Amino acid sequence: MINSRFTVAVHLLTLLSVARARDPEAPVTSEFAAESVSTNPVVVRRILGSMRRAGLVRSQPGPTGGWHLHREPDEISLRDVYRAVEDERLFSMHRQQPSADCPVGRNIQQALEGYFQEAEHAMEAKLGERTIADVAAEVTRYSGRLAG
Repeated sequence: MINSRFTVAVHLLTLLSVARARDPEAPVTSEFAAESVSTNPVVVRRILGSMRRAGLVRSQPGPTGGWHLHREPDEISLRDVYRAVEDERLFSMHRQQPSADCPVGRNIQQALEGYFQEAEHAMEAKLGERTIADVAAEVTRYSGRLAG
């Protein structure tokens, strides 16, 4: 089941994209990013760490350090982000094994597995059509509307 890691990851990458457009050399600190997301910097660092392992971001160590995008925003699909931070399946089966004495209980998981896989593939395909650049453009568009 998708949790907020994906949303926070997209938020962080969008923040890095907007920051890069303003000043390509200036890193974004975990503290600044955490304030934008309204969460703890440890949560931000954990998610950014997952995205670093996936090659989406890079860190700059030191007292003037922080985070940068490792790839161009239009080269990072939402599917890339999803795969970088989500380690659970979108749909989960029963928490406890259904009754083997019931014909439905005995077969429901096998029956649902194909449907769930099909839905997950469709979702990932749709996420693959959008990039961080798209999200950043949309955020910027909304920001302009709010300012006007």
